[in-house]
Amino acid sequence: MESHTNKGNKNLISLLAGPLMFVVAVLLLPGDVFSTTSSAAIGTLIWMGIWWANLPVEIGVTAFVPILVNLFFQLIPMDELLRKYATETFVLLLGADIIALYWNKVGLDKRIAISSLVLIGPSLGQQIIVWFSASAFLSMFLPNLAVCAMLTPIAFSMIKSAGENDCSKSTAGAFILCSIAWGCGIGGLGTPIGGAMNLVAIEYLEDLIGKEFLYIDWAVRFIPFLILLLVGNLIVLMLLKPKGAKLPRSREFFRSTYNELPPMSRYEKIGLLLFALMIILPFARPLYVDLIPNLKPAYVFILLAFSVFFIPAKDGKPLLSWTEAFKEVYWGILFMISSGLAVGYLITETGAASEFASLLTSFRLSGGFGMILAIVTFTVLLAESSNNTSAAAISVPIVISFTKVLNLNPIPYVFITIAAFNSAYMLPTTVRSIPIGYGVPTKFMLKKGFLLTATTIILISVIGYLFMLLIPGFSILSLIEPITTKI
Repeated sequence: MESHTNKGNKNLISLLAGPLMFVVAVLLLPGDVFSTTSSAAIGTLIWMGIWWANLPVEIGVTAFVPILVNLFFQLIPMDELLRKYATETFVLLLGADIIALYWNKVGLDKRIAISSLVLIGPSLGQQIIVWFSASAFLSMFLPNLAVCAMLTPIAFSMIKSAGENDCSKSTAGAFILCSIAWGCGIGGLGTPIGGAMNLVAIEYLEDLIGKEFLYIDWAVRFIPFLILLLVGNLIVLMLLKPKGAKLPRSREFFRSTYNELPPMSRYEKIGLLLFALMIILPFARPLYVDLIPNLKPAYVFILLAFSVFFIPAKDGKPLLSWTEAFKEVYWGILFMISSGLAVGYLITETGAASEFASLLTSFRLSGGFGMILAIVTFTVLLAESSNNTSAAAISVPIVISFTKVLNLNPIPYVFITIAAFNSAYMLPTTVRSIPIGYGVPTKFMLKKGFLLTATTIILISVIGYLFMLLIPGFSILSLIEPITTKI
């Protein structure tokens, strides 16, 4: 009962702290630097950050704070703000959710996971490499939360079959479950569809130049970046893991589970076709952009999701109904992502981003390694304390404004920022909360995650700096011409 009371008190404190800090920001931010409207925008961001981090209300509720603030303070025209809640990003993620629901219903997600893990060995080092790499690869194309929610119970069953029933006392078990969450987090960097945060960044990039940013351009820049980060992360994990640790019978577990899978059904084959189209069409856009200019990636996803509702089950009824999909779609997360765009728009349109950027010029940063390290550290800590999407919505416009003030090309700095907000390891928020639910101690994630975070900040800064110096294509927006005009 005492624990319940303490939790209630903590929630009440967090609930009140959000709007209180909003008021503090409006009243106390220096008026010679920030206008009243920009102070209110910054206060909105702080309010949402507190509620996102402490969850006194559900994330979907926090998503509407920008509308509430704008209602009373009239920071920007309301219709402009509301457009951020129905963007192409929202459409793409809704389509991805529905397609993922279909895969889950027909069992395709489990088949893919088991098939990719069947050769895993008993060595803990091998386990970490395979789980981390598999989760990172799948997260390049599927929602991070969906991948982590799919792989974690499979890994947990394997851990139990090896006699490690309590992950709070099993270092090997904790390492494996955390490796999945960490791989899901960093893997999204590889493609734009790897996470909502990437789509947020693309919106800002397209607004910056008034043209469409092709997905293939993303891949040629970030897949090499991701490979280097994965190698660096795995080296750190190999150094952190206990020496000689093994999970006996793990290979037998996967072979047995794989052998128990039924033959692939017609519905799973359709799911594979959807998966292939979902990956190929957005990246092949340069081939059909003149023929179907409106078929941008968001509409590819919603078109495929639309088709799912017409796949008949054996009884003739739709295999996945809208009623079923409506109940299972992550509406709270979708609106959270939209609210990240909304608060980012407030920060930009009220002038808060440019005012903050002007303030940063007093540090006399010149665009070199020191500035990159500062940007990466700021962005990673933002992603750690809130979520990747809000970190993207906040950091990208600030970086664009800051580099413009310094008369620098913003493109390479935005790319480096993108790598940074895809890298968070310490706090049990978003995808990292899943292994905590399976018994992994929070202290374990904090301790090991801190070392990974510190290493990754250095890695991103060094890789980004070298790419900027040595690879000319890293500092321009498109390697494929022409880029289509944004519709």
